[in-house]
Amino acid sequence: MLSPAPEEPLLLAELKPGRPHQFDWKSSCETWSVAFSPDGSWFAWSQGHCIVKLIPWPLEEQFIPKGFEAKSRSSKNDPKGRGSPKEKTLDCGQIVWGLAFSPWPSPPSRRLWARHHPQVPDVSCLILATGLNDGQIKIWEVQTGLLLLNLSGHQDVVRDLSFTPSGSLILVSASRDKTLRIWDLNKHGKQIQVLSGHLQWVYCCSISPDCSMLCSAAGEKSVFLWSMRSYTLIRKLEGHQSSVVSCDFSPDSALLVTASYDTNVIMWDPYTGERLRSLHHTQLDPAMDDSDVNISSLRSVCFSPEGLYLATVADDRLLRIWALELKTPVAFAPMTNGLCCTFFPHGGVIATGTRDGHVQFWTAPRVLSSLKHLCRKALRSFLTTYQVLALPIPKKMKEFLTYRTF
Repeated sequence: MLSPAPEEPLLLAELKPGRPHQFDWKSSCETWSVAFSPDGSWFAWSQGHCIVKLIPWPLEEQFIPKGFEAKSRSSKNDPKGRGSPKEKTLDCGQIVWGLAFSPWPSPPSRRLWARHHPQVPDVSCLILATGLNDGQIKIWEVQTGLLLLNLSGHQDVVRDLSFTPSGSLILVSASRDKTLRIWDLNKHGKQIQVLSGHLQWVYCCSISPDCSMLCSAAGEKSVFLWSMRSYTLIRKLEGHQSSVVSCDFSPDSALLVTASYDTNVIMWDPYTGERLRSLHHTQLDPAMDDSDVNISSLRSVCFSPEGLYLATVADDRLLRIWALELKTPVAFAPMTNGLCCTFFPHGGVIATGTRDGHVQFWTAPRVLSSLKHLCRKALRSFLTTYQVLALPIPKKMKEFLTYRTF
């Protein structure tokens, strides 16, 4: 039984850069990346002008939708009760393209922070990685705003960043130099692998929640799927008709979505490489010029935290919300010049970044997952598609568990 159609997303708040755009090589106004920390206590915004804003979450009360409750941030961000976290400004010195928060480090990871902060060696901390225009990656401590590490190796823009969700502090970077690089922050940012094979700029990288796979999307029609254990190419996913620019795994690692300039989102089974579904972004506004074939070019796609919805941002000035089992969007919101989108990790809010440097926060569907979906999500978190297919259970159950019941 399908849940009721969600209401149209409502704009909760909009943040704008604090100073006007300067038309020189040192500054750029685009918000290429937005990110929530995994515990939901911080929001990071590459607001242009070489600046990243770190904003404690939740925002002021009047911006929070009715019924929305953010997880407490005091227990981890402020373990000794030193007062509420304060907004921070990180001057990266270069245009910022990629952002990624770490999960909370496990105890062995504290050695790195102890080296920089010997006065508090027993306190683990949240970190933010920033990918810059000159190929550098700067690693910051969120609570203090201090620069911890500077990673060098890329020869061009670092377009995207992704931490392993396990907390091992392995960082993957994607660059316009056509490579992906693997860094171990437990070893002071040592570069442990370079992944080559893309022929165009790498736009996006995403690590599966079970930490077994890495997906990379470049200005090519195919998507690369890598093993996070051996750092070798598993397969190429073929199906798009134009450049793929965004990708994301479902929370249980059982699905992969990719978004392309061809106006389609494709849903894949990453284990088998099977194409499960395509979501086509049709033109809704007849007043817009139909002669522009790229009017619905996609910019970003992401899964909701419970895995039942997708959000997409396209050049046709719309934020779309999709239910996993339906082929047409269930809700729309008008937004101009959208570049990126991400869900709040505890649900209820979507953040979007725009070409003019703004960030917008929208209401997102809040759904109570069915027991069936919760069971599927739990099982698929540790069972591959092949393992599910080998189970001695009815065919219909296998189809449901492998998302073949669309």
